Amino acid sequence: MVVPGSQDKMYYPPDDLQRDAHVPDFNSYLTQYKKSLENPEAFWKEVANEFFWKTPATGPMLQYNFDVTKGNIYVKFMEGAKTNICYNILDRHVRERNLGDKVAYYWEGNSPDHHMTITYHQLLRQVCRCANVLKQMGVKKGDRVSIYLPMIPELVYTMLACARIGAVHSIVFAGFSSESLCERIMDAQSSILVTADGVYRGEKLINLKQIADEALHKCRENISKCLVVRHHTLMTKSGATCNKLQTPWDSKCDVWWDEAMRDCPEECEPEWLDAEDPLFILYTSGSTGKPKGVLHTVAGYLLFTSLTFKYVFDYHHDDVYWCTADIGWITGHSYITYGPLANGATSVLFEGIPVHPHVGRLWEIIEKYRVTKFYTAPTVIRLLMKYGHEPLYDLSSLRILGSVGEPINPEAWQWFYEVVGQGRCPIVDTFWQTETTFPFFGVEPTILNEHGEELEGEAEGYLVFRKPWPGIMRTVYGNQERFESTYFKKFPGFYVSGDGCRRDKDGYYWVTGRIDDMLNVSGHLMSTAEVEAALTGHPAVVEAAVVSRPHKVKGECLYCFVTLKDSRDFNHTLVEGLKRLVREKIGPIAMPDFIQNAPALPKTRSGKIMRRILRQIARNEKDLGDLSTLADPKVVEVLFSQRCEAAA
Repeated sequence: MVVPGSQDKMYYPPDDLQRDAHVPDFNSYLTQYKKSLENPEAFWKEVANEFFWKTPATGPMLQYNFDVTKGNIYVKFMEGAKTNICYNILDRHVRERNLGDKVAYYWEGNSPDHHMTITYHQLLRQVCRCANVLKQMGVKKGDRVSIYLPMIPELVYTMLACARIGAVHSIVFAGFSSESLCERIMDAQSSILVTADGVYRGEKLINLKQIADEALHKCRENISKCLVVRHHTLMTKSGATCNKLQTPWDSKCDVWWDEAMRDCPEECEPEWLDAEDPLFILYTSGSTGKPKGVLHTVAGYLLFTSLTFKYVFDYHHDDVYWCTADIGWITGHSYITYGPLANGATSVLFEGIPVHPHVGRLWEIIEKYRVTKFYTAPTVIRLLMKYGHEPLYDLSSLRILGSVGEPINPEAWQWFYEVVGQGRCPIVDTFWQTETTFPFFGVEPTILNEHGEELEGEAEGYLVFRKPWPGIMRTVYGNQERFESTYFKKFPGFYVSGDGCRRDKDGYYWVTGRIDDMLNVSGHLMSTAEVEAALTGHPAVVEAAVVSRPHKVKGECLYCFVTLKDSRDFNHTLVEGLKRLVREKIGPIAMPDFIQNAPALPKTRSGKIMRRILRQIARNEKDLGDLSTLADPKVVEVLFSQRCEAAA
């Protein structure tokens, strides 16, 4: 394992971990990888053999066209095969593998007082009951169901119930506004909404039903029924909902979950689906314009999430795995629900936030459940770094750490490795299209320059892919043209991920950030992640975000936002020191023109920095468009008030 920012130093896993690993060394990886590219037919057939198929595939395992000049873009995997993903991730374990009593989820609520253990057998029963409720409400194969729930077990029950009966789930992160929810319901043309009465996020009580009702007010003609979960933590001892919420109610549309589930049978025959039938739609967030509904299909998604989970996290049957993401994002779909369950894994399902009711909450949970594999985001790591170097809990159960969501800066990597992993846990830095810094099986990346020419050896440019893997998105729901123009038009014959990438002399791939975050300063293509890593290397800086700003001479220049550690002052000396540091680390070409104090950065509720807004602040553009995905919109006013005077 190579650490970003210190390519000369290698970190090796402990001997016992390496000995028992599915891929024990680099040669084993190369053998498997070569097979996946040279003989994909045999490779994927072998993976498919572990699952149940009602009817086998009749055509080749993978068919596709990536060249817009030759016709429509398409990907077909295991054409002719019929299966059901819910059957494969639940019934198969209970009926064929005798895992009914194994724990599927340890649910840990917002408060440490609220927790629950759910076995595979219990999960199957609840999913079947929910599937029967949906069928009674008129949901059929191909219908869309919108789900607006916090991280509670009912979220998993509902998504898998949809998968069981062939309905297409569209999960909307429960931190989104009514406007965002309404847009997604209307785009998917959903007929049912599943939500909850409310939820505590930290100390704050959120009336989810009220938000849902505001959305439904604008799209009432779409939704025939709204199924409402009484959140466990909001119930009184008698089972009634607490009166803090004043839950709005429309008896023609609204149905309480517990009342609907009460008399429903615990068995439900799965709907056998074609391999390329849709499984779910998931909307991307944070950009301007209409949300983009990414569509995934049954068979390819099952095989790819199952295999990536097994190999990337080196999953073994006695592991306790925890991914801190929200199921409302693709990481949560893949690595909280489908990937772990396909492997019969035991996972932690966490509803809370990292610092409630105290800053040691994550470490407390790791100790409580003896978590062995821990997967989180650099944003979370940086947040917890602020609270010192000694989690006062027993983290000895940890064996592998994972990072996802954005490139991780060296300081955060080092802290995660030394403090959380205690210097003995490998860190897998995952990018959903390539695993760590070498591509996953079946994934063939290359790097292109601005003119679409392939770059050999050491290079930096656009990350693209020559051919599909089974779990790749199939289209933008209802808008194939947008799908083709976003991902295939720029370089015909390649899938363009939208990310910048660097390949080093040893063949390692370093994902440097979104191409939107690439800076072109005086003709030099530079990644924001690199500059941010240099800035966070300064002892006073806890977080940094870098965007471009037009410059008369250079075309673009660097405008940096820095968040300082508590008690550090922002002054001229610090600014000059930061500029000098970037110059030393990267070179004179990367020296920032502007460095602004940022007490906080504009982030989505999932913790991603909204660089679009930072670019507009840097350019003093006041019309910011949709801010509904921001966790704290007040941050924007503060940043405008502290803009660098020289940039006015």
